Amino acid sequence: MMKLPAYAVALMPSVLLASLSGTFGASAAQAESRALPSVSMEATVKAAQIDPRRPDNTLTPGAKAGVLLVEQALRDRKLLDAKWVDGYFGTTTVAAYAKYQKSLGLTGLDANGLPGKMSLAKLGTGRFKVTAVLDPGPRVPFGGFVVNTRTRDMLAEAKRLFGRGFKLDQGSYNPSGDPTSAGTHDGGGVVDISVKGMSAATRTAAVRALRQAGFAAWVRNPRQDDWPWHIHAVAISDTSLSGQAQHQVGDYYLGLNGLAGRAPDDGPKVTIRTWEERRRR
Repeated sequence: MMKLPAYAVALMPSVLLASLSGTFGASAAQAESRALPSVSMEATVKAAQIDPRRPDNTLTPGAKAGVLLVEQALRDRKLLDAKWVDGYFGTTTVAAYAKYQKSLGLTGLDANGLPGKMSLAKLGTGRFKVTAVLDPGPRVPFGGFVVNTRTRDMLAEAKRLFGRGFKLDQGSYNPSGDPTSAGTHDGGGVVDISVKGMSAATRTAAVRALRQAGFAAWVRNPRQDDWPWHIHAVAISDTSLSGQAQHQVGDYYLGLNGLAGRAPDDGPKVTIRTWEERRRR
């Protein structure tokens, strides 16, 4: 049997103690994480799009518990008055969340009032853990324009459902683009699609495929405004949406057409699902 040197024997207790301390520390951290309540980012972001557009205080299904935790954290940071801690992610909560994002040094689309992956995780430190994380991904070229990877993947799925590709007339992240877009293309998740050569039935089929892939989508025509025939599509729950695009998503959920007049939806009826919900089917 080999005998250990004296210095090694002397070190053994401290090494063992350090090892055990590390094990216990990791276990304690894991236990603490398990003990924290959860906030579904998917449900919370959905509420932040729909609730500000509601005519009443109806809560978004499945979002109340998470929204309450977010609102409580904003209240404790003196960004939201206690009377607004109600599980309803309305305009006041969106504005408070935008202030919180700005307090982190975020600007532009990163401070749009929709909970982002980084900001929500920071807000939840020691309070809640974030599940069902959303991430629009980096910007990438697509059809001569710029979109993000989530939008690109959604368009690919819509193409599969439609049976043919889409030609873009306008992409995302385009604040100096067509002024008739009213800011909807300033952020991510939004594209305009050419309908040149399409019949009315084909246009409807294209919108249906886009909706099934997780877009709020409509056929736009010259009678509505100073624009040519095209399809306008907004990726539901893209956390880089401009404020105007957020409103269009909320209106879509409420059965409206996404325009300023807030007329009834004129597109094909489908079960509304986000991209993530579709992928889990």
